[in-house]
Amino acid sequence: MRARVSEVGAWPMQDPRAGSATIDIRSSPATAMSDLFDPAPAASGQPRIRVGIGGWTYAPWRGGVFYPEKLVQRRELEYASRHVTAIEINGTYYGAQKPETYARWRDETPPGFVFTAKAPKRIMASRRLAGTGAQVQDFAGGIATLGDRLGAILWQFDRGQSPSLEALADFVALLPPEVDGLRLRHALELRDPAAFTPELLALLRRHNIALVAAASDEHPSFADITADFVYARVMQARAGLAQGYADAELDAWAARARAWHAGEDPADLAHVGPPLPPAKPREVFVFFIAAAKERNPAAAMALLQRLSAA
Repeated sequence: MRARVSEVGAWPMQDPRAGSATIDIRSSPATAMSDLFDPAPAASGQPRIRVGIGGWTYAPWRGGVFYPEKLVQRRELEYASRHVTAIEINGTYYGAQKPETYARWRDETPPGFVFTAKAPKRIMASRRLAGTGAQVQDFAGGIATLGDRLGAILWQFDRGQSPSLEALADFVALLPPEVDGLRLRHALELRDPAAFTPELLALLRRHNIALVAAASDEHPSFADITADFVYARVMQARAGLAQGYADAELDAWAARARAWHAGEDPADLAHVGPPLPPAKPREVFVFFIAAAKERNPAAAMALLQRLSAA
């Protein structure tokens, strides 16, 4: 039941439509871990490929689409964290949560699972990025409550937010490499085509900050590697496909994830600069985000199946 590919960090997928009984197991501790909530394998300590979705509270995922029928909403994170290996927290983009909320999310998820978190948009929207140090430290200190469930922090500059290279340099210098001994990893997403320059790549590499590889029909999509981990956000799902993507597309993302993990730099994706030579194995995050969002869990599970079969 629990065959595992340790470097991928994946476990067997269950049919998201399986089980129609109400999943609210308060009265019987012996059945609290049913097949729907099978514990995830423990982390191996080695670089891994994480595959996930954005958030976990989304009404169209209910009623058998992703969540089983009659699954109570308070157990959706518990369920989702056992069917994908990572979740990007979107709610933090609109406002940081209390540390006790992060602690509860941490405790509802299994060993080996990780969150990433979008930093509050008010920080990136500041007119003076160099003056956001206190806000950066406050958010990082709170999100660090996730402990070993924290994979990375995403700093997203949306459309219309076009900081200069100098402003970005001031900003990334504020991003803490650790909080109370917990290593922090940072990823940067930009949506202004003019921002993607060799100078940007050099800046991010100096600070070991990942440039988000955004596979999108709306936003600039470059996959230059700038850190010792890779952060990809795939935003091209179509509602007319059960898994959001054609089999060939998912096969291609599986190949890219394996290449990134092996220390390679896939040349089939757009780059600002030349692809890098082979390096050490990397941690990899691949999230299926936005577009036909109702299809994203199926896409993530399909990719995990491909990686587990490797």
